[in-house]
Amino acid sequence: MSFGPGALRGGPSGTPGEVDYRLARQAVLAEFHRGRLARHEICDAHPELVRAARECSEPSGERCPVCAGADVVLVTYVFGPRLPAHGRCVTSRAELRSLAERRGDFACYVVEVCPECSWNHLARTFVLNPARSA
Repeated sequence: MSFGPGALRGGPSGTPGEVDYRLARQAVLAEFHRGRLARHEICDAHPELVRAARECSEPSGERCPVCAGADVVLVTYVFGPRLPAHGRCVTSRAELRSLAERRGDFACYVVEVCPECSWNHLARTFVLNPARSA
C-alpha cells in the first residue's frame, strides 16, 4: 500500500483523502530540541523553495519552530497532466480553483517554509478535485 493521497479513501464516495504530516513534523522537531539533529540538517530548503516562499506563498500565521525569527509560509505545488514535470507552484487560491476545473488527477503538496532559516517540512498532500477526473 502506498501512502500518497490517492491511497486513502475519504468517505463513502471512495474519493481520495488527505495526508497530514503533523506527527512527522513533531517527531523531527522533538529530535532537534533534544540535540539529536543539528540545525543544518533540518534547515536545508532548496534555494528555489526559499525563493517560492518569499515570492508566491500563503502566510500561516505561525512562528518558525526552529528560529522563531519569522512566520512560516505555505508553498503549494501541483503535479498532474499537462503541467511541467517539476510541477507548478500555485500562487493563489484562485489559481488552485482554476486547476480544479481541469480534467485529470492533480496531486497537491503543501510545504511549510521559513524564509529566514530555511526550515521546511511537508505539511500535507491531497488530490485536487478527484471527482472531475472521471
